[in-house]
Amino acid sequence: MTDVVRLDAVSKVYGKGQGAVAALREVSVGIPAGSFTAVMGPSGSGKSTFLHCAAGLDVPSSGSVRLGGTELSRMNETELTELRRQRIGFVFQAFNLVSSLTVLENITLPLRLAGVRPDRAWLGEIVERVGLAGRTGHRPAQLSGGQQQRVAIARALVTRPEVVFGDEPTGALDTMTARDVLVLLRQVVDGMGQTVVMVTHDPVAASYADTVLFLADGRITDSMAAPTAEKVAARMTNLGAWN
Repeated sequence: MTDVVRLDAVSKVYGKGQGAVAALREVSVGIPAGSFTAVMGPSGSGKSTFLHCAAGLDVPSSGSVRLGGTELSRMNETELTELRRQRIGFVFQAFNLVSSLTVLENITLPLRLAGVRPDRAWLGEIVERVGLAGRTGHRPAQLSGGQQQRVAIARALVTRPEVVFGDEPTGALDTMTARDVLVLLRQVVDGMGQTVVMVTHDPVAASYADTVLFLADGRITDSMAAPTAEKVAARMTNLGAWN
């Protein structure tokens, strides 16, 4: 499988001199197309920095980040903004919906910002897949937390992105609702061929992925294929994530 995202020797240092903090250290990894990857590690391990650098939200101090055939480090902020809008989807812990817009308007917002007309067939398929067919006229306040996150996932998919990045996408949800959202993300990968990269602290959430990458002190220290919640929890304990 080809890599959708590729990091080569990526380091990220915040601050200068004695106050400098290395958030990522020489990270090299590829994210295969059509895969579901979870990123885990103790607090302060560099998970968010990894996601931000991989998604073009932050620029590495050194090293290379590629999305498909595009080298991100050579792009200016305007080019990066356009790349993120057209080729990357985002799902965050806070659903980041616009309260005054309907479900349908929230989903199509990235297209409107880009001045692109929605593909009605594709839009209909996404709405159907995320289970919001009867809710498109509702506003966020009329939806449950799980339904709001489904809107956010649909919004992430509407531009047909090359990769969807999730930052603790189930962090604000109860256990049952979180499971529904994770099943949906799994279906997005299996049924639509989408690539998903998800930062999470939850071993159960990580168990829905194909591969788990473990970060500690800014480095990828291990990876696990075919993860289970029990195996992931045991590995996290060994990393010192939990006492």
